[in-house]
Amino acid sequence: MSSFDSRRKKLNKLIEQAGADALLVTNFTNVTYLTGFTGDDSYLLASADAHVLVSDGRYTTQLEEECPGLKLEIREPGKKMLPVVARIVERAKIKRLGLEGASATLSLKESLTEILPNVELLTTDGLVERLRLVKDKGEIEATRVACQQARRAYEVVRATITPDMTELDVAAELEYRARRFGAKALSFPPIVAVGQRAALPHARPTQRRIGDDDFMLVDWGANSGQYMSDLTRVLVTGRISPKLRKIYGVVLKAQLAAIDAVGLGKTCEQVDRVARNIISRAGMGDAFGHGLGHGIGLEIHEAPRLAVGQKTRLQPGMIVTVEPGVYLPGWGGVRIEDDVLVTRTGCEVLSDVPKQLDDCVLES
Repeated sequence: MSSFDSRRKKLNKLIEQAGADALLVTNFTNVTYLTGFTGDDSYLLASADAHVLVSDGRYTTQLEEECPGLKLEIREPGKKMLPVVARIVERAKIKRLGLEGASATLSLKESLTEILPNVELLTTDGLVERLRLVKDKGEIEATRVACQQARRAYEVVRATITPDMTELDVAAELEYRARRFGAKALSFPPIVAVGQRAALPHARPTQRRIGDDDFMLVDWGANSGQYMSDLTRVLVTGRISPKLRKIYGVVLKAQLAAIDAVGLGKTCEQVDRVARNIISRAGMGDAFGHGLGHGIGLEIHEAPRLAVGQKTRLQPGMIVTVEPGVYLPGWGGVRIEDDVLVTRTGCEVLSDVPKQLDDCVLES
């Protein structure tokens, strides 16, 4: 049984528990997760009797290559998606059809109500996302590859940085090098922020020169094909000021303690609290304004979330970022981020870029 067969089999149980006969999967990322198909504009009708992927003629060859053995329904040119879906639903004698609440629009539901008057439509909440919480061996390995691609790209770019380069130059070089090391792309547009601009957690690269301040923050990741990595490091490009040394030390202490706290049965809130307490005791709690981390996988931000109020318990196979930060407008910011796999005995850090402050100093 392939991993996709196994996922669809698990989904069938969740569909039954939701009180539906079938689920119409309209989130393209969820379709990929369940089938291996990497195109878009395609829906999956999932039921205990059959799984049917509804697509169009542009993807016929790709579907045969990526989804061997999966039942396909190829729309003819000019045929709209929903009438084809309705025909399959009627043919399968489905009485209760589940819809993905997070991706099915009100317009889609109204259209299905009109063309399937005898079918009860049920709104479901995160059935496929619940499966995606825990990664299988293939997903974990793909994430390892993404972490290594990100590390290698960073190492090359770090070695070639000059004071005259801009934030945009560094961002472009990261993209280029990641692709040279086999990545499909970066996981997201990278954050490269020099000095005061590092106080913006989601700063966009600008023409600001690297040599304009003594440090910069770099947040980047690689997409190994489908699975993502997400890392952040601070690079010291000038002198280490006492303030930078102090803040960096607090953030690193918080990150290492939080990683040590990651383990089977811990709640996401508990892990967040470990880092948050350390930063608060250092008098910087107000400067840590975001959650400690998030899941990564087919998307760069997935469940679970390491944050206040999040009661989800960590399970082996979950992969989360651990990324505490301190941001001071007018001065800058420090964030340190790694990708962490929950194991049966604790956790494993998948990213291995050095992060002691002395390791972050560029050689002149």
